[in-house]
Amino acid sequence: MLKPSLPVFLITTFALGTLSFAEGHRKVHQPKLTPQNSNTTQGLIAVSPVNPRVVWASGRGGTFVLTTNGGKTWKAGVVPGAEALQFRDVQGVSEKVAYLQSIGGNPTDFRIYKTVDGGATWTMQFQNQNPGAFYDCFAFWTPRRGISHSDSVNGVFPDLRISNGRTWQDISSNMPPALPGEASFAASGTCVATQGARNAWIATGGATAARILATRNAGNTWNAYDTPLVSSPSAGAFTVAFRDPWHGIVGGGDLDPSDPNNAATATSNDGGQTWTLTSAPPVTGAIFGLSYVGRAGTGGGPEGDDGRAVVITANAGGAAWTPDEGNTWFTLPGVTGYWAVAFASPKAGWLVGVGGTILKVSF
Repeated sequence: MLKPSLPVFLITTFALGTLSFAEGHRKVHQPKLTPQNSNTTQGLIAVSPVNPRVVWASGRGGTFVLTTNGGKTWKAGVVPGAEALQFRDVQGVSEKVAYLQSIGGNPTDFRIYKTVDGGATWTMQFQNQNPGAFYDCFAFWTPRRGISHSDSVNGVFPDLRISNGRTWQDISSNMPPALPGEASFAASGTCVATQGARNAWIATGGATAARILATRNAGNTWNAYDTPLVSSPSAGAFTVAFRDPWHGIVGGGDLDPSDPNNAATATSNDGGQTWTLTSAPPVTGAIFGLSYVGRAGTGGGPEGDDGRAVVITANAGGAAWTPDEGNTWFTLPGVTGYWAVAFASPKAGWLVGVGGTILKVSF
């Protein structure tokens, strides 16, 4: 759904030195932000670190970018035949292997590509034929196992699953019934989150409630749970992440520019069944993307925070971070125009956005 569009202006970024804030009886240090050269001016929409050295990102104009040295240098490329498409999601597996998922103006523009040679060549694994489908994002448990999520079509989510690294199968019959108008947002490739070997969560909106669809068995069966985030045809839950099977965070808001004050996050401690609003984050509009600073399942994060630090980005509405899963927030000053954020480790995260901008984030 929706499909947030990039502003026509470019954003100037800068390096931010380490600052300290008193929080209780300990100091919280602002992360170091280092601009990097992506070698493209195309808007970047999704980012997927494999490790602190290898990172893939993707965006408009059929573009992907890759670094193998932590962002010191980036290589940009365009997938042949996809020049008019937008890659709204990317999954990096290694410096040689990655998946891309595209959107476009026609049903057959929703495609999934894979490379096994570092982007030199790409194989199209899936091309949509469903006139009403709109594939927003995908996520993987392993290099060969993942799911792809679409807006609902006639009350059904025509979602896909891959189990062998090659072939995508329809799992629409496994999905819960959709609410009228229920959809997701192709804003940062994070409307689906996976964790462990079989857990996954999908963030939705567009309907009377913003929901989380959850599976514990790799997509065989699903449950749907309401969140307290605002929901309407232009609003809902955009982005979700879990740091273990039970503790997660969801973010969203409203794309309607006349109603900019609904950006919100909520947390769950029961695997997504119930959600509680956090303190209001200091951004406006809608939260396009968020990421735990300690990589999912590792429990690592800045300042020994038990893995609860999260960075959020809200495109033109700014960016911020929290050391404690939304109780306390700190603005990232001057950071605007970014669509997606992801971390390989607390010292190696990346924000990507408008005009090919990339910021490395180091706590």
